Amino acid sequence: MFCKTNVEKVRTADAGDQNRECVAGKAQQVRQHPRSRRIDVSGISPSSPKPMWEQLQIRYLLLTIFAACIGGTFQYGFNLTIINAPTTFIQSFINETWIERYGTTLESWVITLLWTFIVAGYSIGGLVGALIAGPMAVRFGRRNSLLLSNIFILIGALLMVLSRTATCFELIIVGRFFYGVNSGVGLNINPMYLGESAPKEIRGMVALSFAPFTAAGLVLGQTIGLREILGNEDLWPLLLASSAAPAIIQLMTLPWCPESPRYLLIDREDKNMCMKALRKLRGEINFNAEMDEMLEEQKALEGQRSKKLWDLFRDRSVQRQLIITFVLGSAMQLCGNDATYTYAVYIFNAAGIPKEKIQYATIGTGCCEFTTSLTSNLFIDRLGRRKLLIGGYSLMVGSGILFSISLTLQDKIRWMPYLSMACIFASILSFGIGPAGVTGVIPMEIFDQTARPAAYMINGSLLWINLTIVGMLFPFIVEGLGSFCYVPFFSISFLAALFIGFFLPETKGKTLLEISQEFHKCNFKTQLEQTETKL
Repeated sequence: MFCKTNVEKVRTADAGDQNRECVAGKAQQVRQHPRSRRIDVSGISPSSPKPMWEQLQIRYLLLTIFAACIGGTFQYGFNLTIINAPTTFIQSFINETWIERYGTTLESWVITLLWTFIVAGYSIGGLVGALIAGPMAVRFGRRNSLLLSNIFILIGALLMVLSRTATCFELIIVGRFFYGVNSGVGLNINPMYLGESAPKEIRGMVALSFAPFTAAGLVLGQTIGLREILGNEDLWPLLLASSAAPAIIQLMTLPWCPESPRYLLIDREDKNMCMKALRKLRGEINFNAEMDEMLEEQKALEGQRSKKLWDLFRDRSVQRQLIITFVLGSAMQLCGNDATYTYAVYIFNAAGIPKEKIQYATIGTGCCEFTTSLTSNLFIDRLGRRKLLIGGYSLMVGSGILFSISLTLQDKIRWMPYLSMACIFASILSFGIGPAGVTGVIPMEIFDQTARPAAYMINGSLLWINLTIVGMLFPFIVEGLGSFCYVPFFSISFLAALFIGFFLPETKGKTLLEISQEFHKCNFKTQLEQTETKL
């Protein structure tokens, strides 16, 4: 409780007055922390504390969120969808280039194979980006790594523009690889940077801000890929090169934002820069308690260097965290959300939507994910991480069961395709509630400062590997299981919900040090019990 009274009045105050007791406590705090005297005394009022959002330096916090995400996870969603619209034009360009070079046409299966290389180049680049993100985050810092990753986007965009001019479809493959590297770095470092820069009261909301930007990238990529905009035969090179625009925006805005305070204090051991970063992000808020918590974590990690990827597998203190990361990182892709997007076109066609209108209906699926990811962003610090994840996967199980039933009866009941459409939207909405975003926040919270970059390397690698596996196997799953093709996916969602319910502790409202200590007890439970028995 804050008071407007001056600290000088404490010495003459009457002990029975509640306001004076409050000021006395403040004066004692000032004497104990002389550096924070101006912050502790100014703006004291007898009313209840203002909400966290009103006290924070909103301008810089919002700028940090926007600047980090527009060139981070936004690029992942954007580059995932802009390649869909010009598919036929790029395949025609490949055939025309081959004819110009060798005087013969390509067989359809060869064109499909080369197109597969273009699509796979993005996933391979993403895996490379996920693996280099950890070392980059340690060496250059979180903010600077995001800035440096724009080099890959700008190189890729240049190759895309030159591909048709140079009559070289190979440039598209290389360009997509560079796009993937940028996305791999952004998916790992974006939530890490935001989570380390946020106060614990709204850490979930700030860290999860990357999810609405990812979904916004999906929607914008689908939108500008419309034939009326850039998704036509004349402008498709510009469509593929348009990823340069978000990169330029980030290069213009992110340098104004501070580096992660935790990185500055714990990794760089620069207390003064950490204080400046906190003051820029927090404004007039008293961040003494937050600073003390970071100093305590720094002391606990004293003498430890940043862990490499193989160090995590040999470290008993992160055993439980690794299992959680493996399960959640795999379930995010194996739950079948990307398969749902793939199946959407078939379902919309079966429902009687004209082919030329299906592209507009597909944009609606992206809008669903954006809406729910934005909603979960607002509620994550109220409901907690566990509820959003369990709720999201549980709803995916329900929609998956209904989807399988509707596919089975698709040709027998006239209105069944509309139920299938509803199930697609319900599944995507459910995915956006928790799995789409909260999965990326968990590694930031359950690993300490030295293990966090390597943990994100594992989480990111799992995402790209499983994305490739699902993409390759889905056509065979559809061919083999037919209308029951979604059974493996909702089964994995069910198992993921069970695992989260039993093994993932809630991290809402806890400091990162408290979370680390809680996991330490879990990982060394037997040794601690034996020690207590001896005592």
